[in-house]
Order: sequence, then C-alpha cells, then structure tokens
Amino acid sequence: MKKRYNTLNDYYREIFGEKIFKVPIDAGFDCPNRDGTVAHGGCTFCTVSGSGDAIVAPDAPIRDQFYKEIDFMHRKWPEVKKYLVYFQNFTNTHDTVDVIRERYEQAINEPGVVGINIGTRPDCLPDETIAYIAELSERMHVTVELGLQTTYDETSKIINRAHTYDLYVKTVKRLRELAPKVEIVSHLINGLPGETYEMMVENVRRCVTDNEIDGIKLHLLHLMTSTKMQRDYHEGRLKLLSMDEYVNIICDQLEIIPKNIVIHRITGDAPRDMLIGPMWSLKKWEVLNAIDKEMERRGSYQGCKVEEEFKS
Repeated sequence: MKKRYNTLNDYYREIFGEKIFKVPIDAGFDCPNRDGTVAHGGCTFCTVSGSGDAIVAPDAPIRDQFYKEIDFMHRKWPEVKKYLVYFQNFTNTHDTVDVIRERYEQAINEPGVVGINIGTRPDCLPDETIAYIAELSERMHVTVELGLQTTYDETSKIINRAHTYDLYVKTVKRLRELAPKVEIVSHLINGLPGETYEMMVENVRRCVTDNEIDGIKLHLLHLMTSTKMQRDYHEGRLKLLSMDEYVNIICDQLEIIPKNIVIHRITGDAPRDMLIGPMWSLKKWEVLNAIDKEMERRGSYQGCKVEEEFKS
C-alpha cells in the first residue's frame, strides 16, 4: 500500500532501481561533547555505544564489519547486491580529514557499495572535511545525517548537546555552498525533557523552514539503561510519551513537512535488554501501522498543511 508520506524505501528504489542495504559501521570516532572538545559526558540520552547498539561486530576492523553486516542481512534478503555504508554511531567527522579519509576508504571501495551515509554534528564539519565529502559526492551517493535533536537551545543545554541551533543553520548553509551534491538529513527527537507537544511540532516547522534539507529523521526518545537521562526520569523531569501521543505528534509533523523531503525515519529501534521505556516502542510495526491509520482517518498526507498555507 502506498504510504501517505515520502518514504526512504520508495526514494532508494527510485534512485537505485532496487532494494539496497544500509550497512552500519563503527569507525572508532568519538564525540566532541564526550572527549572534552566542547563538553564532557556526551548527550544525556546516549548509551556507551553512541547509538550503535545494533551493530553486529563493532570491535572488528572496518572492512570485516562490512562483510559481517551484509552476511547477517543476506540471511533475510539474499537477493540484495547494492549497499550504502553507514557510519552511524558517535560523530563520524570528529577527527582530522586524513584520519576520516583513511577510515572511510576501508569500506566504501568494496564491491556493491553505491553510497555513504555519514552521521555527524554541526560543530564537526570544518571546510577541509566538507571538501573531502564533496569529493566523495562526485564518486557516489553521499548523505550527511546531521544531528540536531531540538531547535530549542534551552533543551540542548539540558541534554548536554553543546551546540546551538544557530550553528546548525549556518552549517547546513555551508554544506549547501561547499558540497552541493551532498544530501542533508536532519535528526530530531520527540519526547525530550521539558518539551511540550507544541514545541515538538515547532521543532519540525523550524527545521524545514530555516534549512534547505533533503530528508528528516524523526525519532522517539528511548530511555536507556546506563544513560544520564535516567536521573531526569527518576526525579520527575522526564515524562515518557504514550503511543497515542506519539502517533498524533508524528502525524501533525508530517502534515507540515514539504512533500519533496524524504522521511528517513518516523520511529526508532532500541535493544529490549537496555530499554527502560516506552516499552510500546518495541512493537515497531504496530506503531507504523497506527501512524498510517491515523493519517488515513484524518484524510491527510505529508505536506498537506503546507499546501493549505500556500493557497491561503
């Protein structure tokens, strides 16, 4: 059934002509708000693996990780022959450009690799790194997944993000100018401490209005064990969203995202043994189906509120 929003699966089939794998890799980078460059301790929601909890063999050499991941994926989809290398956890441009180049090239030259997805932050993209990313975009499909999480600086301080929204906007503009072929995807998290329903919707409105982006990832906040955010929860500063609340937030957000922007994610995955809550998030397909049903009930679709505003 055709979705009422612009899915990543449909987009990749359109540009690559077939199903592809996103192959997550731990390239051994750290984060500037963990190692003291801008702060210590990392984001309060982040686990010790830096959002790489699902990587099959994170301690293996990069090339070995690549083949272990695709061997694992081929058990379910043996027909897939094209891959996107996904440097996922921590901040994958947080080093010198020589180190970045050396680590990337270990995976992106393997047979079947048609592109690279780079997870990073707006404070870790100096001009020389962007120049290398622009060079890569002449060789393959390149996506920079740029972590934002919130447009509210007061929330950023609470979660120890250690950069401002203004810096984010400026970094997107620099990427656009210096690496025009690179696709930019913004990350936002729904359910951060202190953020209201209205703030979550406004996060998306600002993100798509202030920034020339190609895609967006909307994540549910997963409260995980061994994270600093546990204290916020136990001391009453964090209320976990119900499934109904989350579904309605996502639908309201989709309605204000222009139709040309690709929706890379509208929920998330978390290891069961590390998840404190919300536990309903483990039933991923139930959540996705509930979003589909609510969009259908409303008679709405991605960008419909943008079209109404334009008409008026």
